Amino acid sequence: MQKHGELRRGWLLILSSCTGVICSAVVLPYYSIGALVVPVTTDLGWSRAEFQTAILFSAGLGALTAPLVGWLCDRFGSRALALPSLAGLSAGFLIAASMNGDLWMLYLAYGSMALLGAGTIPVTWTRAITTNFFERRGLALGLTLTGTGICAMLVPHYVVWLVEAYNWRVAYVGIALLPLLLAGPIVYFGFRPKENTERQDATPVDAVRSLTLGEAVRGYRFWVLLISIFVAYMGFSGISPNLIPAMTDAGMSSSEAATVMSVFGGSIIVGRVTVGYLIDRFWAPGVALAALCLPVVGCILLLDPSSFFWAAVAALFIGFAAGAELDLMSFLTARYFGLAHYAKIYSVMYMSLAICSGTAPMLFAKVYDLTANYDIGFYAAALLFALGGLLVLTLGPYPGLKTDRTARSGETPQTSNQG
Repeated sequence: MQKHGELRRGWLLILSSCTGVICSAVVLPYYSIGALVVPVTTDLGWSRAEFQTAILFSAGLGALTAPLVGWLCDRFGSRALALPSLAGLSAGFLIAASMNGDLWMLYLAYGSMALLGAGTIPVTWTRAITTNFFERRGLALGLTLTGTGICAMLVPHYVVWLVEAYNWRVAYVGIALLPLLLAGPIVYFGFRPKENTERQDATPVDAVRSLTLGEAVRGYRFWVLLISIFVAYMGFSGISPNLIPAMTDAGMSSSEAATVMSVFGGSIIVGRVTVGYLIDRFWAPGVALAALCLPVVGCILLLDPSSFFWAAVAALFIGFAAGAELDLMSFLTARYFGLAHYAKIYSVMYMSLAICSGTAPMLFAKVYDLTANYDIGFYAAALLFALGGLLVLTLGPYPGLKTDRTARSGETPQTSNQG
């Protein structure tokens, strides 16, 4: 009952954090750009690779600011960063609405989204969850991070509708309204986390000594987790924003392609909640391997995306695993390295994710520009998913397990050192 009570007591924090994820500087630009590729490049004469490079500015600058955001969260609290950053993100989208044919304006707009919206990145929201949930931390993280799936499911349809009913400039204005009118009020009233990082009644498994960033970096687990996240997210990041143009190239209508993207987004939600539930009960690296087997199959199916049904199945498999990735990164960071320095350690992990989000879409688009299809990208993504799943298995047992066994046997618990 205590575990369920924790979720009931914290539902408003989960809801506001989830809404913040939907309208964050890493999620909203990333999942809206796919529906804008064709109309913007057709109107302004840019190549797809040039346009997708905008995500490099958004995610790349986000990667550079992530450690600062982590430090500021630890210093001033998550709420202090979240509210002004939502307004800053909206300003970046409004800059994009005024673009002409100059590429520097495109990159300025997306760079502004990253810098002005820096406090909306997942570091902010997941820190609030990991420091307020203990027994159901995995599920709470899963529910919070369903925001990425909700964004992937709904925003492409919203953008396609705005483009078809008006034009791409109005679409950018419509996107800019989401952080202000959707996330702003919900975060203002609901996002009030307790800023504690340790709990007095923590269970023995939670009693593992928290590591500093320096201690974590000197241990092999930090690098295993970092590399496994990097390689798997290169695959997800390359596929997601190129999924709609790949489907329209195969002969689907914009509406059908957006529906495939909605399947992708819906499966992210299922993946988030399912994996969040499972990692509270089973060894998380094993869950990660099982999840990452699915997108390997999905990539093979995307080699012939002309069938709407099989394209949707591929999107289902890839989206489910994409839903697992952020949950696992947050959960494993807290579980292996402790909570006291979570924001700093997680922010460095997030840099890896942000670099992938910025470079992979451009690389996939470059593959298209050179070969007129995405096949090489899909092959590469399948290999990356398999490698990421195998690497994460080397993390080994949770450090708290030894503490848990000694506590049950009546011995004095010993802290575990990851160095």
